[in-house]
Amino acid sequence: MPLTHTTRDARVRQAFFRGGDLTLEDPAYRQSVTAVTDALLHDDLAAGDLTAAAIDLEPDRVSGAVVARESGIVAGLQEFALIYRGRGVDVVLEKRDGGAIQSGDTVLLAQGEQTKLLALERIGLNLLQRMSGIATASHRLQERVRESGSETQIVGTRKTAWGLLDKRALHLGGVGTHRLNLGDAILIKNNHLALLAAHEEDAAPLAIERAWKLRGKSAFIEVEVRGEAAARSAVEAFRRLLEKTGEEYPCVVMLDNMAPAGIRAVLDRLRREDLLDCVLVEASGGISEANILEYAATGVDAISIGSLTHSVRALDLSQKIS
Repeated sequence: MPLTHTTRDARVRQAFFRGGDLTLEDPAYRQSVTAVTDALLHDDLAAGDLTAAAIDLEPDRVSGAVVARESGIVAGLQEFALIYRGRGVDVVLEKRDGGAIQSGDTVLLAQGEQTKLLALERIGLNLLQRMSGIATASHRLQERVRESGSETQIVGTRKTAWGLLDKRALHLGGVGTHRLNLGDAILIKNNHLALLAAHEEDAAPLAIERAWKLRGKSAFIEVEVRGEAAARSAVEAFRRLLEKTGEEYPCVVMLDNMAPAGIRAVLDRLRREDLLDCVLVEASGGISEANILEYAATGVDAISIGSLTHSVRALDLSQKIS
């Protein structure tokens, strides 16, 4: 008899899609945005704008437009506006965060002192280009998986440069955020397991049993394993605890750095032994756009990809002042 009445997709979304609250109305997110952007602006502007001073620019009001040079998914508009408006520049958004844009589209208009538009340009564009690049790459990968007929969800990781800004960009691209921070969920990784026992198949159930008491504070509990024996022992521990408490709770096994054939073998064994229904399965490690369809075809519930945030290509946007 299944231990859960919710669909696998619903459980994946409950566990990993954590970006809905990442808006400027949320005090924690707003504080995170200002901490990052204030630091960047301080580093850039602490000594003033020597070029503007050198050519004797006056603080006349001018207009600026941020224009797309390629198509994609735009992200970071609200954050861009927060930076500019906070420094006395008016901003009108022409597009919505998470929306599709085409080359030549104007995404926003700005009006203010020409010295301010010039001084803020690089930090503002860096933010927009990075967040839009993450959103675009995320959307592209999820669409490829959907078009293949797979129901696997793409999610990010904590391999971020700009923390919650990167997580919001993932959300705007339509993929999962995974953990927002260390206090959001329990993720027991291989280094944790190595501190508990010599073999991961022994350490995994021990870690899960210890972690279970804090499940009420955690969006999910996940354990990272690298072999079939450890995966099975982890799932057995999750099943035992779920049966004992009679709860519906997101329990996840991450199959780390395993080839698609190995992942299929694990899933087949769990299915044969009637263990698969109680857990979600995530694949991670060495997965890219080139091989993502092979991993999606295994039937895992989620695929996490660190490159979406640690080495994404920025979307090409420019600011034109007139």
